Amino acid sequence: MDAHPVSFTSVAERSTSRIWKDLSAYRHFAIVQKLLQEDISGTVDMTAKIGKVHLTDRKLESFNLWECRRAQILGRLPRVGIVGAGLSGLRCADILLGHGFEVTLIEGRDRLGGRVHQVSLTPDHLVDAGPNWIHGTNNNPIMELAQSTNTSTGSWAAKTSVVDETGKMLPPSEAEVYSDMMWNIIGTAFNYSNKNTSTISPDESLLDFFKKELARRIPENSPDYEKKRKIMSQIAESWGAYVGNHVFSQSLKYFWLEECIDGENLFCSDTYKKILSAVAKPAVERASFKLKSVVSKVQTTDDEACETLKVYTESGEMLEFDEVVFTAPLGWLKQHPDTFSPALPARLAQAIRNIGYGCLEKVYISFAKPFWRSPQSENDTQGFIQLLAPNYALDSNPNQWNQEIVELSSFGPSDSHPTLLFYTYGDQSKYLTSEVAKLSSKEKKDAFLYEWFRPYYSRLPHYNENSPDCQPVSCYATEWLKDELAGNGSYSNFQVGLEEGDKDIKTMREGVPDRGLWLAGEHTSPFVALGTVTGAYWSGESVGKRIAQAYGRTVDINVG
Repeated sequence: MDAHPVSFTSVAERSTSRIWKDLSAYRHFAIVQKLLQEDISGTVDMTAKIGKVHLTDRKLESFNLWECRRAQILGRLPRVGIVGAGLSGLRCADILLGHGFEVTLIEGRDRLGGRVHQVSLTPDHLVDAGPNWIHGTNNNPIMELAQSTNTSTGSWAAKTSVVDETGKMLPPSEAEVYSDMMWNIIGTAFNYSNKNTSTISPDESLLDFFKKELARRIPENSPDYEKKRKIMSQIAESWGAYVGNHVFSQSLKYFWLEECIDGENLFCSDTYKKILSAVAKPAVERASFKLKSVVSKVQTTDDEACETLKVYTESGEMLEFDEVVFTAPLGWLKQHPDTFSPALPARLAQAIRNIGYGCLEKVYISFAKPFWRSPQSENDTQGFIQLLAPNYALDSNPNQWNQEIVELSSFGPSDSHPTLLFYTYGDQSKYLTSEVAKLSSKEKKDAFLYEWFRPYYSRLPHYNENSPDCQPVSCYATEWLKDELAGNGSYSNFQVGLEEGDKDIKTMREGVPDRGLWLAGEHTSPFVALGTVTGAYWSGESVGKRIAQAYGRTVDINVG
């Protein structure tokens, strides 16, 4: 985990970048525009777009494209059910309410926000259980919301600190060389993947690319080449904290899909709470809610049948709508294919199975004081700390999992607190969440986590086991892997073996509009925002506008 921007496409290269071509098409999505761009000398089948409309006349203005939607045929206000009240569902509701739709949000939890959620770490500080970051600041609506809600964000001027496998902190100048090389290789991998995706084997991983690059960049005739290659291979594992899975499982063929919006990566130092409230406000004021209502089945119908869609909940309630927007996480969709009746189209069901789902978790450990800090800049530690393949805690960590830490004491006075945030992923996440779940009380869970992470926070500067300042005072660990409504995981990613990743995303993005079923969520966003809060927001906005267009509403076709 690092604040390094994950955007490597220059402005001059955007015309050939798959990511930026997709964003341009996504942000200007409009059904009528797409029609006008097609050769409609014959019949145009719109089944996959807005319903069963067939055009035989080139003069579109003489034909009402929207007369097939259920509510219009029945002569009443259209009713839309949104399954899930996370960021995408709330943003979709905002758009639809603004265009005169009746909206009901059906949410399995007793709160709004989905994976955007805050908990109390100490009486004085909230922390985010879900996303912490704003990925890219240029033309990012979440950044604009942060500014309009006075949400504090932070970054660090200091370079990443690196602790080697023996527990010794590397000199800052040496750590900087390794960090710069790592990000240079990442940038090279993005460009290589973008240009060669059609010929790269689906079985080739990002780690495979790293190994080839290290052999080229650190030749055998260079001093200490074995040591340097080993450290760089260990640092490469840090990519897992971005995607929620190990670097050896990251697809190289579709690595280009991991590129983000350009600009800085900023940490929401006073949490996403105010941003969530702002996004939720229109729905809270004007929509209907069904909280603690878990959907068990959605029965869709063909547009020509002109029947409502029926949504059934586990409590036995049945709700009827003209359109249904399903914003459940990708992991949930993977686990519940039988929710939809009739079954989803084969290509859509395949796309849901194909895309990976991460397992990023977090552990916050707070102390009486930030003992790792120092008033002398040369002795200060702030921002990011990587502990590489530790061989000094083999009893508890025999696999030598890297430890990725963000320290939270170096923000502004109102947002700083003496806390270390550990990001875990892959097998480590699975192990820790499983072990914590076995314990019967909060006290036992905290004690286990304090002890498990002690070998790592005790390697930080100025640690003294006898000092009260160095003793943990509170702890919070996420458990998304145990959360069924979260799909038992975190967010979408792209793993080895993937053959049509871009087409899979586009297929999920399209949904099944001819049956009144639309999909939204971070897994259906523009490629440049997949796996992010911005992606969830954009996807809900896009679906809301598509539905509004399908009913003949005039909308601003630009997203964001």
